[in-house]
Amino acid sequence: MKKSLFSFTTIITLILTFQTAPLHAQGDTSSPYSQYGIGLLGDQSTGMSRGMNGVGIGIREQGQVNYLNPASYSQIDSTTFIFDIGMTMQTANFKETTSQGTRSLNARDASFEYAAASFRVRRNLGMSLGILPYSVIGFDYSTKSKIINNYVQYPETTSKTTITTQNVGGGGLHALFLGAGWAINKNFSIGANVNYLWGNIDNQINSTYTDAYVKALQLNYKATISTVKVDLGLTYTLPLNKTDLMTIGLTYSPGYNIGTSPYCEVITSNAQSAVNDTTLFKAQNAMRIPTCIGGGVSWKHNDQWLLALDYTYQGWSAMKPVDYISEKTGKRMGDTDGFKDRHKINFGGQYCKNPYGRSFKERIRYRFGMGYATSYLMINDKKGPREISMSAGVGIPIINMYNNRSMLNVSFQWVNTNATGMIRDNTFRINLGLTFNERWFAKWKFD
Repeated sequence: MKKSLFSFTTIITLILTFQTAPLHAQGDTSSPYSQYGIGLLGDQSTGMSRGMNGVGIGIREQGQVNYLNPASYSQIDSTTFIFDIGMTMQTANFKETTSQGTRSLNARDASFEYAAASFRVRRNLGMSLGILPYSVIGFDYSTKSKIINNYVQYPETTSKTTITTQNVGGGGLHALFLGAGWAINKNFSIGANVNYLWGNIDNQINSTYTDAYVKALQLNYKATISTVKVDLGLTYTLPLNKTDLMTIGLTYSPGYNIGTSPYCEVITSNAQSAVNDTTLFKAQNAMRIPTCIGGGVSWKHNDQWLLALDYTYQGWSAMKPVDYISEKTGKRMGDTDGFKDRHKINFGGQYCKNPYGRSFKERIRYRFGMGYATSYLMINDKKGPREISMSAGVGIPIINMYNNRSMLNVSFQWVNTNATGMIRDNTFRINLGLTFNERWFAKWKFD
């Protein structure tokens, strides 16, 4: 007797994960750079790609969910259901060098990162859905300074007025996506992701004075974001010979104004009168999603070697510095921090001796990668810090009596963030991912 059996464990895992994902999909950070713009941009790659430093635009593989290029969904096998979840643990070291010396701070964070599923709808048509971090905000630090003739001075002097400033913030954006990829023919595929972006920006600056007249000054920066973003992609696979394949991928996401109006509350407290005065400053339609263009190429040899190179451009310079205006007086509160175009290049590779072999050791995937990215920020009229990153990882096959295609993905990544005269950040990340690759209907025979 034959019986069709759907994977019950996969369904339960999918339901539980998507119930909790909106609460925890936001990655965590302690970086002071996350206070600018919409925060630190999220790494939107999944398990396999993270070991290769996030490459994926030119990759079209059957066994993974590749959000970076929706055209890749067309490669999903007709009987396969793929479910991918991941989390990240990281430790960061921040260093600042001033005329008073070097200060150092360590921070540790951990977070659930992403959940995504992919499956075949019909011949040559695959779909995917999931949740990913788009940006993250999280910082908490304090500074001290002196006032001389109404100006803030560094380093501290003999002035009697001291300012203690506490900077605290949190928030960021999530991306809930639904995508499809269609193979027009054996070599050429197109695809699209429709993303719902939502989240908030909540930053606070509290300044306490030792002056007899002003007791405290508080600035609350807030914004709520809800918008739809579309990503388009295509891939073309070119057979070079019997053992080698080259795949070229292109992606495009149009930029637009999302219509959000951030605002700032300025609250002053007078020590003599004990009266609080609140002024509201607002910026109309001040936020944009940038135009994004990506290109990638990969080379695959004999199902053993996979090498890939990606380049991504994001047009952040179209988003001008936020101009806050008081609703009562029309007075402007200047914000000199702006934005600039971001460029990112990644290279990564994977080696597997025999992905279909009987030996466990032969089926382990070994991965590596490196990358360089410029910042999209301008901080005090200076370019924001650039990023240099390196990664290594393994894909460990999960083999049991029901399944031999699922994978445990473990990767390690080092990211150096640095710019002249700014805080240096060295972050070490451990990424853990589970890729469940199961058959929708497995044929079981009973005697």
